[in-house]
Amino acid sequence: MEPEPNVWAHPELRTAVAAEDWPALLKTWRKLTRSSQSKLGALVGLAQPDISAIENRRREVTSVEVRQRIIHGLGVPLELVGARYEELPLPSLVLPGVVSETDAERLIAVKQGGLRLDTASLDAMDALLAAHRRAEDTVGSRTIISLVTAQFEEVAALYGRARGPLADRVVKLLAEYAQFLAWMAQDQDNAPVALGWFDRSYDWALESGYGDMAATTLSMKAHLAWSQDKGRRCVRLGEAAASTAEASEATRAMAVQMAGRGHALEGNSADAYRRLDEAQQIIAAASDTPPWLYFYGESWFAAQRGMADLHLKEWSSATENLLTGLAGFAPSFRRDRAWYGSCLAHAYAGAGEAEAALDASLSVITDASEIGRPHAWEELHRVAGMLIRRRAPEGRVLCDALVALD
Repeated sequence: MEPEPNVWAHPELRTAVAAEDWPALLKTWRKLTRSSQSKLGALVGLAQPDISAIENRRREVTSVEVRQRIIHGLGVPLELVGARYEELPLPSLVLPGVVSETDAERLIAVKQGGLRLDTASLDAMDALLAAHRRAEDTVGSRTIISLVTAQFEEVAALYGRARGPLADRVVKLLAEYAQFLAWMAQDQDNAPVALGWFDRSYDWALESGYGDMAATTLSMKAHLAWSQDKGRRCVRLGEAAASTAEASEATRAMAVQMAGRGHALEGNSADAYRRLDEAQQIIAAASDTPPWLYFYGESWFAAQRGMADLHLKEWSSATENLLTGLAGFAPSFRRDRAWYGSCLAHAYAGAGEAEAALDASLSVITDASEIGRPHAWEELHRVAGMLIRRRAPEGRVLCDALVALD
């Protein structure tokens, strides 16, 4: 038999959503769609044992991040979920203070065609995008990527209604959205989608004369190459980004340090530290940081330099730089704290400090599990492997902790 059509019209499923009875919701959805726990888990980003534990009420769904995974992974209609997920003028997380009541009314009127697109409306859209960037630091890309995609589509639909300078500004805003969507795809290890969004962002940046965004896009492509162990491509894209006309000093610093990390990946320590030293000088004097690099500064640079140290097996420098970087991170940067914390654990493990490696791993393991998959999560598995190969008992302790959350 074919799965029942329009499962969200089923009263049993609607009741489970209204009551936020997550075990009943998962069981009922699987029954109506004739799906396995493994298939459901793949849709919502949870392992099959986690689905089983939730369905059998051995695990409670308490985190916002897991709730959002279920809602978006299963396509739960937002009107069924309740007021806290109601749509803002553009599809958005409910973030207090994102838009004023006046701006909300303005955006509704623009969307419905009752008001012409104007500068104030675009200012409100900028505020929504900025808020989503900061929300992603805390709740992770899986939670908000579908919302940002919907918001992008709303902005794209306004292009035909923009005239003169407003049209250029809409294109610039589209470039920013595409860059953010590329980052989130990259964060989920979806390189083909990330490259597609990066290309769109770069094209729109060139079309609107947005040199700083064009440079940022090339620099983030360099980061993607780095994550794929392509050192030469990372260097070349980083250098291209650094030489882009109209790139801000902060963007140039990010690009130069990416080139340095590419050299480190290739094992070229002299070139790596030469470019990293140059990037450090640039970032220390930068005063024109673009809005999408709100996080970038000396703390982030120190942490990124620590990753270059890891490639070169300079364990002491890696530990020092990563500790310096992490000390400057706000608590809200959960994803980044998870990633760089797992890199710190790697540095300790490389230096033979098994106890410190375990402590560093356990301090970030929850965030790595909830919002740091796949990157921070996989890094902690590498740390466990390093410790086990060295026959350190801490390796088995870390492995057991990872299995418990897997």
